[in-house]
Amino acid sequence: MILAFLLVWTFLSASSIKFALISAAAEMVSIPAGPFTMGSDTGPADERPAHRVELLAFAIDPTPVTNAQFAAFLNAAGPMNAAGERLYDVDDGDARIHQRGGKWVADPGFENHPVVEVSWFGARDYCAWAGKRLPTEAEWEKAARGTDGRKYPWGNSPPDQTRAQFSAGWNQTASVEKFPNGASPYGVLDLAGNAWEWVSSAYLPYPYKATDGREDLKAGPVRGTRGGGHDSPAEELTTTQRGRTLSRNFRSGHHNIGFRCAR
Repeated sequence: MILAFLLVWTFLSASSIKFALISAAAEMVSIPAGPFTMGSDTGPADERPAHRVELLAFAIDPTPVTNAQFAAFLNAAGPMNAAGERLYDVDDGDARIHQRGGKWVADPGFENHPVVEVSWFGARDYCAWAGKRLPTEAEWEKAARGTDGRKYPWGNSPPDQTRAQFSAGWNQTASVEKFPNGASPYGVLDLAGNAWEWVSSAYLPYPYKATDGREDLKAGPVRGTRGGGHDSPAEELTTTQRGRTLSRNFRSGHHNIGFRCAR
């Protein structure tokens, strides 16, 4: 009887998590189909040239994945997948998810902060588990920039502490909903600062072409990261910044890289 109860409870718990994720999917932000300008002719070399990219309609999470959300995934999948790929650096001092009482839980006070120390594999696998996928680099930039070529998600005004978390100390992330003034033209939050974000695309030169192999999920080694982190200077918060000097081995997690999902 006890065993049967535990099995039912486990099933219902897993179902509840999945139901919550499905419900959250309805809250994803819809980005319409159409062209936008990707890249910049005035920024660093890896942002050049500015070029027109046509995208189909897609949806993207309004905020990055949080420590609490990723903890639920770790409880379902563990910190390593069947292929032996490390999903989360559980032994890193910057990790904000730990095991307590046999369960993975977010550290108190960090539940709603963007998860960091997630490898690119972990970001990819979390999105698949949630019935989603990582956004492409082009999708991420359109969600942040819109179609008017803005320099920052909120427009062309310089960054300040009401719009983004930046120039902060080591691991000083903030709640993912703290900066409504930093929303993109579509209402997507936290696309500048707080945590860089993994994208599905390999880090290859522009112009962006989805058919040139950069969207092969087995390609690599280096993957794209966008948006700037909590420890980034203001100049790294632009919608075209690709993090060319960022430490981002895709096999491991990093103290300033998180992610969000798309569909």
